[in-house]
Amino acid sequence: MNTMTYKRYTATVEYSEEDGCLIGRLIGMRAIVAFDAASVSELRKQFRKAVEHYLRASEKLGLTPEKPHSGRMMVRVAPELHAKAAVAAKSAGKSLING
Repeated sequence: MNTMTYKRYTATVEYSEEDGCLIGRLIGMRAIVAFDAASVSELRKQFRKAVEHYLRASEKLGLTPEKPHSGRMMVRVAPELHAKAAVAAKSAGKSLING
């Protein structure tokens, strides 16, 4: 899968044989943001425009734009592994919560 990234937003890129163009879609968020172009260089421009448009539209509507990835991740592990990780973090002067 081919991807592009701009301002932390990532888009997948596909070629549409039917339409004869490249199609991009932002991923990792609920909003649907898509763009297309005939060349890679034009697709990059359209990608940036799509992200900027999404950010402006969100602001205009008084909405907070979705952040594609917050940096937080919930993972379920066995209690024993959790305990070992907590001890290792504490021994290193770190926290599992705040790094």
